[in-house]
Amino acid sequence: MSRPFPRIPAAVARQAATCMCDSGRACSSFEPGHALSLAQTRLVDATPDGWTDAVVTAVWAETGEIHLATWNDDDRISLWNGAGAAADAELGEPVTYHRRHHVLAIGSRRFNALPVV
Repeated sequence: MSRPFPRIPAAVARQAATCMCDSGRACSSFEPGHALSLAQTRLVDATPDGWTDAVVTAVWAETGEIHLATWNDDDRISLWNGAGAAADAELGEPVTYHRRHHVLAIGSRRFNALPVV
């Protein structure tokens, strides 16, 4: 009987992973803040009531950070995206953010956005 291969814990495997966006190429990870997955796209399409309207209050394209202020309750949202959302966003631009599925929509483009605390 053969022995099964030793399992590598998920945390160890994640720490060793490197995303392609770190080297300036297309994002190869679907972790929060990286590439938008098909599942995320379908989930936000299925839950249209989850969108929050906001305006861009600060943006740093070199670090990928975007700060938003919501229209309804003046809540502040800080996000990070490594796939180019900060390069597309302009100061004062209206955007929408889906809090449950972490998707930021800037115009017709959608991005997987990591909330930063």
